[in-house]
Amino acid sequence: MENEETLIIRNVNKSYKLDNKETFQALHNISVSFKKGELVSIVGESGSGKSTLMNLIGGLDSDFTGQIIADGMDLGKLSDKELDKYRKDKVGFVFQSFNLISHLSILDNVTLALTLSNVGEKEKIARATKMLQLVGLESQLKKKPTQLSGGQKQRVAIARALINNPDIIIADEPTGALDTTTSMQILKILKEIADSGKLVIMVTHSEKVASISSRVVEISDGRITNDTPNKNYKKGESFNLNVEEEKKEENKKELKQNLSLWSAVRLSFHNMWASKVKNFLMAFGVAIGIGSLIVMLCFSSGIVDFINSTMTSYSDPTIATLSKSATMEEIASFTEDDISQIVETINNEANLTDYTLSQEDISYGFQVATITPMFSASINYDFDNSGIAEYDENETLSLIYLYTTPPYYSDSTIVEGNLCSSDIPEDADYDAEIMLTPAIYNFFGEENPVGKIVELKITYNGSIISRFAKISGIVDTSVMSGFPVLYINYDAFEEIYNSQTEVASLSPLQPNTLYIQTPSKEIADAINAFVRATDDPIFEGISGSIEESLANMFTNLTNTIGSALIVISAISLLVSAIMILVVMYMSVTERTKEIGVLKSIGARKKDIRRIFSSESFLVGLLSGICGLVFAGILLIVVYILLTSLVGFAPLSFRWYYPFIALGVSIVISVLSGLYPASKAARLDPVESLRRE
Repeated sequence: MENEETLIIRNVNKSYKLDNKETFQALHNISVSFKKGELVSIVGESGSGKSTLMNLIGGLDSDFTGQIIADGMDLGKLSDKELDKYRKDKVGFVFQSFNLISHLSILDNVTLALTLSNVGEKEKIARATKMLQLVGLESQLKKKPTQLSGGQKQRVAIARALINNPDIIIADEPTGALDTTTSMQILKILKEIADSGKLVIMVTHSEKVASISSRVVEISDGRITNDTPNKNYKKGESFNLNVEEEKKEENKKELKQNLSLWSAVRLSFHNMWASKVKNFLMAFGVAIGIGSLIVMLCFSSGIVDFINSTMTSYSDPTIATLSKSATMEEIASFTEDDISQIVETINNEANLTDYTLSQEDISYGFQVATITPMFSASINYDFDNSGIAEYDENETLSLIYLYTTPPYYSDSTIVEGNLCSSDIPEDADYDAEIMLTPAIYNFFGEENPVGKIVELKITYNGSIISRFAKISGIVDTSVMSGFPVLYINYDAFEEIYNSQTEVASLSPLQPNTLYIQTPSKEIADAINAFVRATDDPIFEGISGSIEESLANMFTNLTNTIGSALIVISAISLLVSAIMILVVMYMSVTERTKEIGVLKSIGARKKDIRRIFSSESFLVGLLSGICGLVFAGILLIVVYILLTSLVGFAPLSFRWYYPFIALGVSIVISVLSGLYPASKAARLDPVESLRRE
């Protein structure tokens, strides 16, 4: 009903704290009421308090004393969320400076309030199109605000104010930026809106504007000095909103909803597209860090894979190796009792599913570095025409390691010749076969050492074992290939060693390495893991094979280098995060008025945070995608360079690296955007709308 009081103001006072800590009272005991269907002009000079009063009525400012009752609600008692809903459902603002969002189309500017209410896309467009038709802008839907005249912009602002079918329209100097002809057109629209049954309150200092109003309220120095009805006011043609009562109730139900996450993402995408160059450059800066992170991960895993594959090519993953390390004073070995106890302990405690270890699964080995004072080994390689070396100390090569041939060596490890054997013909002029690493080529010059017979000398605890040996092959174990290392069959070594025990008073040879042949890699790994973890004294001082030890050493080294490289990438990402924070913070500053507009049409703090957080998310997503592209290009370049320079590229790609990169990019972007989003949500709407 038109005579129903829509707005009641009782004894309202409003004060501001000035910079010098003094207080300025802008409103003094304001008491006034308004009804539906009124077209009210609040007039006064600049600084009289009229805009302050409108901000209180519109719910933009709730810091006052007294009462403002709108549609039965006491604004002073409403929470922030309730005030947001009040502005969204009950109030529509028309500003002097239009306050349209420049990067959105006319249609999007009008649908913005519906977007905040999570109205469906089709319904939203239909209602906004209808509203723009009512203000005569049906042909301007796709244009941007910069392409419209002042009067057209104000019509858009009116359409936006009406879109949620509010009860109160507040127009702050609606004709202040318009010429006379356009002003009268806008006033005619506002009058028709009031005549349709809504309360329209205009803030103005123009007598011409006041003259067409149904009522004029004069305010001076924060006090109402006159409240005069216009006896000559006549209702004319109503502004046909074409909203049936049932439709209005349906819409009110829709408007109870809030901005959805998907709507926030779409709105954020529009905002980002408006500053696409800035956002792309920011994303590219982050992409460099993301791409570098992927390359470092690929490089680190590539080195580890290369080492593991190299070690695996010279070993058998189904064999578990147990070795006792030699010290400067002792070459520790396994006794028969030790081996029996090891087998029993593993079977009882290692929890090997469906597998029982037996001594038949174990073969023996002996390995020792010749740098220990108690052990040394050398060969004499000065050949005569018969191919047999004549001993000459000047032509003697000291070996740095003696290694009995592991059971996993195969023909694939042989560069030339064959694996050494324990089967020596009775009429042979040598006692054993040996293999040497490719480093031996450096000592034989142009001579091919394979098939040659050399003198093998082993010194153990001062006793010398001297035998002739045939070089059966050159074995490439990669890790040890650059050093003079001797490989010999264990049985053959045991035979020539034990043949000297009576003369040299040596104890019979005992193995210091055990090779456990298992049916699968999983069982071998389980045994190795058990040996490393157990505190049983029988396993004290036992380690894995030299290949495993070297692999672990290089893997740890590589992991350390990889971690260092990843830390460098992380520093780059930290710089990127700071860059995002700064850019987003500047974006909040640049878009302060836009934030004020959003709050004036009912955006909650949560909605503002969601919009800016969504922008951070999209920046992170874009950065991650760019980072993947950058990483792909960089990996190709690195692969080509390494392949051409060193012959191979230790790069290994994991399927989950892109997900890690995208996740890291999104996380640092969202975290970097938290503070700017929070700052945007906390902005005061009144101060925001004043920002130029």
